[in-house]
Amino acid sequence: MSNFTPETARALPGPGWLTERRRAAAERFASAALPTPSEEAWRYSRIEELDLDRYRPSERAAPGSIPANPGDAAGGAPVAAATRVVTVNGTVVSIDMDDGLAAKGVTVTDLATLAEAPEELGRCADASPDAFLHLHDAFLQGGVVITVPAGVFVEAPIVVKHCFEGDGVASFPRTVVVLGEDAEASVLERFVSSGSSGGSQLVVPVTEMVVGDAARLNYLGLQAQNPSTWQIALQRSLVGKQSTLRSSAVALGGDYARLRVEALLDGEGASSEMVAVYFANETQMLDFRTLQDHVAPHTNSDLLFKGAVEDRARSVYSGLVRIRPTAQRTNASQTNRNLVLSEGASAESIPNLEIEANDVRCSHASAVGPIDEDQLYYLESRGLPPDVAERLIVFGFFEDVIARLPLTGQEEALRAAVARKFEARGAGGFPHGDSRG
Repeated sequence: MSNFTPETARALPGPGWLTERRRAAAERFASAALPTPSEEAWRYSRIEELDLDRYRPSERAAPGSIPANPGDAAGGAPVAAATRVVTVNGTVVSIDMDDGLAAKGVTVTDLATLAEAPEELGRCADASPDAFLHLHDAFLQGGVVITVPAGVFVEAPIVVKHCFEGDGVASFPRTVVVLGEDAEASVLERFVSSGSSGGSQLVVPVTEMVVGDAARLNYLGLQAQNPSTWQIALQRSLVGKQSTLRSSAVALGGDYARLRVEALLDGEGASSEMVAVYFANETQMLDFRTLQDHVAPHTNSDLLFKGAVEDRARSVYSGLVRIRPTAQRTNASQTNRNLVLSEGASAESIPNLEIEANDVRCSHASAVGPIDEDQLYYLESRGLPPDVAERLIVFGFFEDVIARLPLTGQEEALRAAVARKFEARGAGGFPHGDSRG
């Protein structure tokens, strides 16, 4: 790992506080071992295939150097945005902010330009460290810090587009979202590579969301990396008293793409909703690890992740609902369902509950299997060709999750992206699977 040494981290440009943060993180990374599939948190993963020596830290991009036509396999419909931010390989290159929004006290800044470290940087992520968080912090070039003051309602979404280019480049984008008391906002974050064959890249993003008391945050993350990209992402949130976080993920790209989603419900009456749509084909692997962590009483969480795999693709879902002793009167549910569309594809689903309170309502369910033969027979008996019947079942499978995306206007683009995946499928039948829960 000669490209990711403490000396390399210290040589990166930036303010003094960022240099010191990198130094400390680089030392932690140097003393940490990379994970292996023998660890429960990395069970079923392909982490043993990662060769960090293939990559080098990205150089800082110049302001305004926006790629002309970054690829976007996930579609992503244009939106009327309150603010648009573009980053290239983890460096903020453009912030286009509505003047009226700034007048309300909303700020969107590049953390690399700040004289002092933002108070909320690391408040969420540092409580859940691993080797890749240390690597991220050691080679952080910049990041987006979004702050919405108390009582402010941001009607249009704030859009952050992370673009990645170059072969053998490692990038470490950071986004920090902070909502004050009784504030409301929506954030759309997109991760896209420069074309379908933009070289082999490693992307290690971290997104932190601090939702103040009685605040409301809607978040949608779209991952559309090229087929050679490895992405290992962390999204962690802190949800305050009587506040609501609706977070969602769409994952269609990448070679190996891992997303760790964690919500800490720290205030009484806090609510978290997590939904995800994922579709892997060819030799892709999509890997999800979730945590619904209830600390305060009268908290609520609901999770629905749905995915499909075909060709030789694989998916993993492993989730934990944790109810701490202080979280009485909690409601929590966790559901993961997977369609296996080809003989060579596979999906793993591992839901877990850890309950330390005695007055709670919790449920979990998972299913892995092929298209239901009864559904297929019913549609074919009504005169539909088999391929049309299969397409309708797959689209119907995803529809309830698509309908729950917290940002409107993206649904048709997502349906089109799912259609492209389905139409690009390889040959193969529908194996008999299993169902649990």
